[in-house]
Parts: sequence; C-alpha cells; structure tokens
Amino acid sequence: MSKKKGLSAEEKRTRMMEIFFETKDVFQLKDLEKIAPKEKGITAMSVKEVLQSLVDDGMVDCERIGTSNYYWAFPSKALHARKRKLEVLESQVSEGSQKQANLQKSIEKAKIGRHETEERTMLARELSSLRDQREKLKAEVEKYKDCDPQVVEEIRQANKIAKEAANRWTDNIFAIKSWAKRKFGFEENKIDKTFGIPEDFDYID
Repeated sequence: MSKKKGLSAEEKRTRMMEIFFETKDVFQLKDLEKIAPKEKGITAMSVKEVLQSLVDDGMVDCERIGTSNYYWAFPSKALHARKRKLEVLESQVSEGSQKQANLQKSIEKAKIGRHETEERTMLARELSSLRDQREKLKAEVEKYKDCDPQVVEEIRQANKIAKEAANRWTDNIFAIKSWAKRKFGFEENKIDKTFGIPEDFDYID
C-alpha cells in the first residue's frame, strides 16, 4: 500500500483560507492548530508556517491583543488582494511586451543596410585587404625604427656615455701602471704581459 502524498505548500494555503472564508470567524493560533488537521488535513506543525506566509502576503489579517495574536480573513479583502496582484502582474506583462516591441524595432532597424549584397561583399574584402596592408606597413616601419631621429639620438647619447666610462677606466689603468713602475720598478711591457693589456691599449677618440 503506497504512502499518502502530503499537501503542497499552495494546497495548504488554499485550505487554510477556506477555514476563514467558510466560518467568517476570528481565530487564535491554537484554535487553527486544532481545526486545520481535522477539517483540512493540514498538519498541526505546519499551521503556524502556513498562517505566517498568508499574513506576509496580506491575505490574512493579524492583530495582537494582550498576549495573544488573532487572525481573520474575509472574502472581500482576499478579492481585493487578488485584484491588486493581478493589476501588478498585468502591468509587468505590459511593460515586458513594450520592451520586447522596442527591442524588435531596434533589431529591424539594425538590419537595414546589412543585407548581403555583392557591393557589401566587395567592401568587406577591400576592408580586409586594407587591414592586412596596414599590418605589413607597421612591420615595415618597425624594421626602420633604428633610422628614427629620436632613436639615433638616444644611441648617440648612449655611445657618448660608454666612451666616457671607457676612457675613465683607461685613465685608471695608466695610473696603476705608473704606480706599479714607481713602487716595484716593474717594466711597462712586463706589466702589460702579466695583466693581459694589449700593446695598442689607449684612450678612445
């Protein structure tokens, strides 16, 4: 024997509203926890949750008097609530339909002049060719970058700095050679041979 399927959340809400509409009475939570399971098959444990969801949606009124909460709902209010909900939904549908229509117009407008024609195909090929040509020219320009006056000037300045540095070290080496000759009496050619200094070692002009 298969287990009986429980009520869905919406079915519980509907049956709870039936209690209010059929009796047109005011209830406390404890009253509904007794009535709902017997008359509508709603478990006592879920009564509070179902009731709160209906209060949150404005379908059931709740008023605290003393230490107790009292709940009631009349068909007229439920009808007005449904009408308001329907109006909101209809407004949303209308707004959505308008947006869809505007988007469709934009799509149709964007399509104008974009039909595949022989002229359009030819222009597209020409554009592609020009782009390829531009890339080739950029590569060609890159090859001759060294001829750029600014690049040449930067190289000239770098060479000048390198030359000055090299001559400073040359000056230092000559000074050390002179000191070694005076201090130890070494011959110049012996110093050059010992330290691998070439015969033509001199300042850079």
